[in-house]
Amino acid sequence: MRFGKIRDLFFSDVYPQQDRFYVLITALTVMMWAVKLTEIIITAAPFYHILFLFFSMILIAAVTVHAIRSGRGRMGAAVVVFIVCLVYTPNVFFHDGGIYGEAPIWFLFSAFFISTCLNGRTMFIYLTILLAEAIGCWYCSWRFPSLIVHDSEISAHLFSLIALYLTGLTVCITICYRSMLYRQEVTRSLQQKKEIEALNESQNHFFSSMSHEIRTPINTIIALNEMILRENINDEVAEDAANIQSASKMLLHLINDILDMSKFASGKMKLTPVVYNPGDMLSEIVGMLWIRAKEKGLDFQVHVSPDIPVELLGDEVRIKQILINVLNNAIKYTQQGSVSLTIEPGETEDGILHVVYSVSDTGIGIKKENIPHLFSAFKRMDEEKNRHIEGTGLGLSIVRQFVDMMGGKITVNSIYTKGSTFIIEIPQKIVTTQKIGEIRIDSESAPGSRREHIAGFEAPEAKVLVVDDNASNLLVVSKLLRETKVQVETVSCGEEALKRTLNQHYHVIFMDHLMPEMDGIECLKAIRSQIGGQSKDARIVVLTANAGSENKMLYEKAGFDGYLTKPITGDILEKELYRLLPRNLTFTTGSGEDILKETVSWMKKEQRKKTVVITTESVADLPQEIIARYGIAVLPHLVCTAEGDFLDGVEIETKGLLDYMNDRERKVRTGIPDVQTVEAFFARQLTTANNIIHISVSGGLTNSGCPVAQEAARAFNNVTVIDSGHLSSGQGLMVIEACRMAEEGKSPDEIREHLERMKPRIHTSFVVDSLDFLSRADQVSSRVARVTKALMAKPVLVLKRGKMGVGKVFFGTRENVWKQYIRSVLRSPASIDHRILFVTYVGITNRDMEWIRNQVEKRTKFESIYFQQASPVIAVNCGSGTFGLLVRDADPQTETFS
Repeated sequence: MRFGKIRDLFFSDVYPQQDRFYVLITALTVMMWAVKLTEIIITAAPFYHILFLFFSMILIAAVTVHAIRSGRGRMGAAVVVFIVCLVYTPNVFFHDGGIYGEAPIWFLFSAFFISTCLNGRTMFIYLTILLAEAIGCWYCSWRFPSLIVHDSEISAHLFSLIALYLTGLTVCITICYRSMLYRQEVTRSLQQKKEIEALNESQNHFFSSMSHEIRTPINTIIALNEMILRENINDEVAEDAANIQSASKMLLHLINDILDMSKFASGKMKLTPVVYNPGDMLSEIVGMLWIRAKEKGLDFQVHVSPDIPVELLGDEVRIKQILINVLNNAIKYTQQGSVSLTIEPGETEDGILHVVYSVSDTGIGIKKENIPHLFSAFKRMDEEKNRHIEGTGLGLSIVRQFVDMMGGKITVNSIYTKGSTFIIEIPQKIVTTQKIGEIRIDSESAPGSRREHIAGFEAPEAKVLVVDDNASNLLVVSKLLRETKVQVETVSCGEEALKRTLNQHYHVIFMDHLMPEMDGIECLKAIRSQIGGQSKDARIVVLTANAGSENKMLYEKAGFDGYLTKPITGDILEKELYRLLPRNLTFTTGSGEDILKETVSWMKKEQRKKTVVITTESVADLPQEIIARYGIAVLPHLVCTAEGDFLDGVEIETKGLLDYMNDRERKVRTGIPDVQTVEAFFARQLTTANNIIHISVSGGLTNSGCPVAQEAARAFNNVTVIDSGHLSSGQGLMVIEACRMAEEGKSPDEIREHLERMKPRIHTSFVVDSLDFLSRADQVSSRVARVTKALMAKPVLVLKRGKMGVGKVFFGTRENVWKQYIRSVLRSPASIDHRILFVTYVGITNRDMEWIRNQVEKRTKFESIYFQQASPVIAVNCGSGTFGLLVRDADPQTETFS
């Protein structure tokens, strides 16, 4: 290599750092070996020893040069480490005095060599081999000292001192070189950080300037378009104007998204909580999106619970932005059907209400594998199918970040090609306990319809000054305030404003911020301190295109009395003016009541979604009265026969199945629903609830529905599948407990945690008359079934750790066996929960049931005893003459079953 290339190797970024360390320490090792070669030549060492060291030097140098030139530094490092540490070092041990020579120093150097040249698993493998090699060498030195060749005492001392000096020098040079590279990297990182910060600052300035520049013409478009809608125009013009209004607001919304993304990236995003009316916010959202839905022929509905408070404390602007983004996405990806927004109150704690917003559509849906990437910026799902749909890919990323900032959560349920539901929960402070109630709906006020504008007040004696360097903005404010009959004067700069305020008293001044020569803040201060000025006490409002919470704080600090952003609407401008004017100058003309759009409906109590719904499977063997009492949704398993597959408990019942199975030639097996069926089941339940807890049969059983349910739940963010670890009414006991907790308003997480603790306290067992049915279902061998039948043995099937097995075997007549089984289950009455007992049976008579009840009550009393016929799926495996006592251990905490 030429000198220039050598310099580049060590001091430029052309080669990876690891390769540079490897070359450096290899070069230093070759130098040390050159000194060592001189030593052994002087001391007349054996020729083969000289030859071995010489060729080792040549070999590692050649390997290193070839590895660097070919770009295989890692492979070269591994070969050199092998030669230096695993070949040369043990050779030194046996030929240079063992533990009394320089070998211990070389072993330490070898460890340093390995950790410098290698990394990851390769490094640990070599270090392990080196350790084993050292142990072997020391063992040989102890057990077979004759294998060690010793130098003279003076040579041993001299050579070990030289080795110590050389290896120490090599280690120091390597560490100094590493430190130098580290300092260079730190300097480079700091420089890059400054460049990135400067770039971000430039980017933020650009976005802010772009937002300001675009907002100004949009302000003119929206405001003058609003004036058109106020005029007496025909329906076609009114519809066109409404479309312009909607499109302008969507453009503004897109600008806000781009600006917000830059704020998130720079860490400057802040929330601005204000007291707001959810109904007012809703009206604006519907007004913006209703036309887009109408253009695509979609049914657009908003359902609002009347229990929502009239006033909440939250960042209204950001909440509105969240809902617009999600609704806009829903409309964009829905070609036919409907899009709906549902707003309901969730949990309330310490004056904080968790408001639940649900957006549902009948669009193309989302693939399960795409859901984890749904909230990534600039990423669009299923690009090939959606290539004709426009979008930036920013909307949902911004939604997630805003929801996280507000301490809320967002979940997604979707079935591909069927539709999606986004559920957003945002905590907000309750300002007043008054409910929003059922607001009157006026069908004449739908978006796109024209209605005569009536100002909320008139103030003919009030004087208003508008200061803005843009003539269009001056025209907009003048026209929007025309109906209020206030006296409006306009000026185009701060200097002109000061000339007017010197001699004229104005009640309210609307002031732009960014103006040439004198900006709005400077003009404000000049008016307040103007000697002889007539408007020192005027209420001054900044009317600017600089949106954002940080700008609002800037204007508050500067001393403005109000803050309005462009584009401005007539209603907002009138409300702000009315707030600031003295009451003796104004008198109201309108009703003062805002009217919501026709798409808003108010939910009746029975229409509201539940926070959580409990679902289970037909094998849970629950009484119909409990299913009806708690509204439990049941997913049926399958009974498969030669005649076809039948839904468990729906299309086939237990008695008919037992009669069918009396013919031993007939084969019956159990089956489970497929993933698509379970997904559809979950989707139906989510139309009535925001969360599902599905309690499944034990996943350790053959043909368990648990794995399929878990797979189906992946399509939804708020479906929790719990492996009960039980079956039949043992599973049913967990379902009842979950329903009770859901009625108490417990969260899904609280219910899940409680059920996990409850699992080991439930006892599921059955005493069977014979193993014939289990044999026919291939659960046990036919030989075992015949032997137990011949011995008059009655096995007890027990579920432990989620798997079915034979727990005990009783012998004797059926009556004696049943007595023994009841005694074994109820042997410790004090430890049993006495509130409920399930007796789940297959093919026993009413007389048998009464006898079982008497035997149970002789041992202990229960508040409720349910005799429940097992489902056909359970009966397939057990057969007639089977029953089980399913109980749970007493809980230290008092709980109530209904």
